[in-house]
Amino acid sequence: MLYAESIVKSFGGQEILSGLSFTIGDGERVGLVGPNGSGKSTLLRLIAGDDIPDSGQAGHRGGNLGFLRQEVDIQGTNTLQKEMWAAFPNVESIEQELERLAKQIAEGSSDLDQLISRQAELFEHFESLDGYRIDKRIGRVLAGLGFATNDSDRPYSDFSGGWRMRIALAKVLVHRPSNLLLDEPTNHLDQAAQDWLGEELVSYPGTIFLVTHDGLFHDHVVKRVLDLREGLLTSYSGNYTSYQKQKAETLAARDSAAARQERDIARQERFIERFRSKATKATQVRSREKALTKIKRIERTSTEREVALKLTASGRTERAVLNAKHIGHQYNDDVVLIDANLKIERGDRVVLVGPNGGGKSTLLRILAGEITASHGQVEWASRVQLGYYDQHQDEALDPTLTILDEVRGVAAGQADAVLRDVLARFLFSGEDVHKFVSVLSGGERSRVALAKFLIRPTNVLLLDEPTNHLDRTTQRKLITALGSYEGTVICASHDPEILDTLATRVFDVRDGECLEIEEKRRLPAAFRT
Repeated sequence: MLYAESIVKSFGGQEILSGLSFTIGDGERVGLVGPNGSGKSTLLRLIAGDDIPDSGQAGHRGGNLGFLRQEVDIQGTNTLQKEMWAAFPNVESIEQELERLAKQIAEGSSDLDQLISRQAELFEHFESLDGYRIDKRIGRVLAGLGFATNDSDRPYSDFSGGWRMRIALAKVLVHRPSNLLLDEPTNHLDQAAQDWLGEELVSYPGTIFLVTHDGLFHDHVVKRVLDLREGLLTSYSGNYTSYQKQKAETLAARDSAAARQERDIARQERFIERFRSKATKATQVRSREKALTKIKRIERTSTEREVALKLTASGRTERAVLNAKHIGHQYNDDVVLIDANLKIERGDRVVLVGPNGGGKSTLLRILAGEITASHGQVEWASRVQLGYYDQHQDEALDPTLTILDEVRGVAAGQADAVLRDVLARFLFSGEDVHKFVSVLSGGERSRVALAKFLIRPTNVLLLDEPTNHLDRTTQRKLITALGSYEGTVICASHDPEILDTLATRVFDVRDGECLEIEEKRRLPAAFRT
């Protein structure tokens, strides 16, 4: 069971959680939704014990707890298999002791009876921890998340940031804690891995508390939704679609009640004003004035602030924008691209699809000039002004800087008034611009990274998973802005909405190649594998 009791938490003088309380029973699957910066990740950290509240308490009762954080904290040079076994420290220590005992017994130690007795005890304990099946469990989870069999012997350091997040997720899942906290588990997953994870969570025997901006994933997994905004929680039964319907009905009913109350108050005020000076009505006037002071006003639904995104291309490029020929690249012995070719014209909105590890991010980094291809040629038109948004752009932010200072660093001498205007469109206004990056949520950091990216003049955009960490409203705003951008867009994404509404051309990057998908009917199959 997970719980919070009268939790209060503030950052930088701003109260994020305002005395909220809830319980999640054993075996429940609950989703947590709310705008970026509302405190979702903070709440998970408080339950996990990573942080402490200003007042109140949170945690779990009964069983153990596993927590997938948004930030990868795995270090070291373990192979993937050893890293997965690190999720079972007790089992691993038993194995090590059994190896020592077997060696001592084979050497004919004088304490043979004692050693054999201890060995039997450890074998029994090992079996009680399901130690004989752990390798099988690890293999099943890794396969479900898209790892190849020969990945087991690869050093952890060889894996990209997205695959490291998968390793962190795999370690949490394979341990099978009775209470599971998941903060944006679908980020960096391709559709096949998302589908597998959804089925895994639906059949999961423990308690699940899930944060994700993916409404379809929420729909499939959760049976209750907690809505966190302005420091308070509201609980809705059912999945995400049911939550949206119930919330709309609740807000409509509240607005209707507020309108009726406003009409009644206005009627009473007109009576008071009309008969205030008449002695015969003095008692009624005083009675109605007193009644008005006791009315608890029903607040109308406030319109939530939304990101205001407008992308303007800085001049036209030549008609032929890009010709990338025979691009190949490898990391040590890992060959990622063999013969990738890409010809792009002005105004194209290109979406790169394909499996994780297929080479999409590597191809974008080569096109952006971040790395040099092992072989091949990249030819950009002469009037191209390139903007590149890396999927880990938010991780490059300096936690010691304020939001305003971060943007100043790329603003080429623009006045603070201009920068404040840009940041206001990303929902950072007033004193918010002086917040330090270190106190921002994952979604807020992504908005700062987007603001830094979009403040530069561009006419060609390279984007690697740009909707990761953004709430659904901001995701849709960005997709709409990209759709109306008069420049050229090349975007790698697992977001079905980007594929459906933005793409004018689609390329499948896999097996070392980059091949255009000509027929619309083939897009879903290519996107989902």
